[in-house]
Amino acid sequence: MTTGDRDHWDRRWARRPPAEPSPPEAAAGNLDLLPTTGRALDVACGQGAQAVWMALRGLRVTAVDVSPLALAAARALAELHGVADRVTFSEHDMDAGPPEGAGDLDLIVCQRFLHRGFLGGLADRLTPGGVAAISVLSDVGAPRDAVGGGHRVRPGELVELLPGLEILDSREGNGVASVLARRP
Repeated sequence: MTTGDRDHWDRRWARRPPAEPSPPEAAAGNLDLLPTTGRALDVACGQGAQAVWMALRGLRVTAVDVSPLALAAARALAELHGVADRVTFSEHDMDAGPPEGAGDLDLIVCQRFLHRGFLGGLADRLTPGGVAAISVLSDVGAPRDAVGGGHRVRPGELVELLPGLEILDSREGNGVASVLARRP
């Protein structure tokens, strides 16, 4: 990612109100399937809503994002909720590959960030029984004027990007594809 991309995301995050802890959207209706102990990774964590939510549940979380502005907001959210000691925030460009230590994870959350190569290797990063909660932009039900390019999955593609994982729940619609999957 270029400095221009980082600046783009900083500008977008600057316009958003502060986040509140919230579960990953891919786990809607299935929160009981998410672990409450172990290690988690929040990919493209933004303002830290999911990272802090996971830490409040008892997980140790590594949260990465390319935007220093978003990470500052995420750190503040973790401090506000008393879990700053359970979350490690790191500026990282996922286009350069996964962060160090992105293996032996009990939970991976990736919300609204599409990196096909990273998703294809999730099974290797999860512990046996580990869960991935992934939601990305999709062509399914997207507005006609939505920008596609490589930033949206085609119908059924998200499930195809997760070889080696048991699909627990999969949904597509309104321009979003979500999958909850587990490593056998």
